[in-house]
Amino acid sequence: MNAPTAASHLLPEIHLREVPQALIDALQARFGAQCSLAQAVREQHGRDEGSLQAPPPSAVVFAESTRDVADAVALASQYEVPVIPYGAGSSLEGHLLAVQGGISIDVGRMNRVLSINADDLTVTVQPGITRKALNEAIKDTGLFFPIDPGADASIGGMAATRASGTNAVRYGTMRENVLALEVVTASGDIIRTGTRARKSAAGYDLTRLMVGSEGTLGVITEVTVRLYPLPEAVSAAICSFPSIEAAVRTTIQTIQLGVPIARVELIDRHSVRMVNAHSKLSLREEPMLLMEFHGSPASVQEQAETVQEIAREFGGNAFEWASTPEERTRLWTARHNAYFAAVQSRPGCRAISTDTCVPISRLADCLLESVDEAEASGIPYFLVGHVGDGNFHFGYLLAPHIPEERITAEALNHKLVARALGMGGTCTGEHGVGLHKMGFLLDETGAGAVDMMRAIKRALDPKNILNPGKIFAL
Repeated sequence: MNAPTAASHLLPEIHLREVPQALIDALQARFGAQCSLAQAVREQHGRDEGSLQAPPPSAVVFAESTRDVADAVALASQYEVPVIPYGAGSSLEGHLLAVQGGISIDVGRMNRVLSINADDLTVTVQPGITRKALNEAIKDTGLFFPIDPGADASIGGMAATRASGTNAVRYGTMRENVLALEVVTASGDIIRTGTRARKSAAGYDLTRLMVGSEGTLGVITEVTVRLYPLPEAVSAAICSFPSIEAAVRTTIQTIQLGVPIARVELIDRHSVRMVNAHSKLSLREEPMLLMEFHGSPASVQEQAETVQEIAREFGGNAFEWASTPEERTRLWTARHNAYFAAVQSRPGCRAISTDTCVPISRLADCLLESVDEAEASGIPYFLVGHVGDGNFHFGYLLAPHIPEERITAEALNHKLVARALGMGGTCTGEHGVGLHKMGFLLDETGAGAVDMMRAIKRALDPKNILNPGKIFAL
């Protein structure tokens, strides 16, 4: 396998397509106040939480129904103008950038729960509802939706990027938890994929095709997802370690012993220091595991005691418990705010956040080599990871006025991804490809697989209007 090169992973050149005034007039006639041309609104919809930049879309349509989405896409198709779906704007890899111009379709107002089927452990929602709002809406059923990417992302966006997060080690990712979809195609037609049944052998699995397609094959307008019973008992714990290797070895042994741990997050000493300052905590500034156990009171206690014993073997100390909801929320909120804590630690900086995943047996090797490189670079960084499934993130904190730092950070990212691929891993465990990882996808899958993806894209979107310029170049 050839190592990625910096030249192969640069942001693609921006080639804006003309947006005819006739299309703008048609959108305004159809949508009225739901169509905005305001500069501030367009700029908001032309950026995400990542560090890449591009010109904003020419217009933003605030869809309130599936019919709105279908009509907007049909008009765009008529004029062969790109459309970019927009949910909560929390992606990190440039998914929302209008690199070929076009219009943004904001589905944030499509935020209703359509049906709760508690007996079947499913719920059907519109794409704009966020994960927190969904769990609030179903809290009286005794069920919950476990996928937790950290940000309060929209369910449609999470499906489009195949998101996962802190609970994936036990509950899986969006790939395993999306059962059915309603999708608007490139021509403006409305199709349904999948059913509420737990399995099917009927034809091509179009649901799996759409999940992770990042808006390049269709615009998701309805999602049916699995729910899970709220655990009878929940307990969280933190444990500090003398080294990152000790923390990772504890995680590996925990997983290999089959302990059904619900969450296990690695936070390095830099992240702990930043979180302490941001969230007014007093955690030990050492590598740390933040863990959570779900089940019956007896099983939770058994899991926790097993992990505590494993941690002791690797020098784990200062095991602290958080058994009340308030204490658990405080700890997990601090973890979810690690990105913002890091950015605030270097005022005016921009963060490049990486995302790789390796087989758990290679996690320690991959992490330790990458930490050594990051330390040697001199660039401030932080490290967090959903290490129970081999997924981790480095965040490099860059001064925008020092271009050399960007070059160094991208070089670190290239080495990290090459290392992960060489160990049988992937260039992205949950963020998706977007713009930033287009070259890495080619390195990972090979030209033949990418050509097959292109063929699917051309078949379903012959005018190349659905979020063009993402995942791969046509």
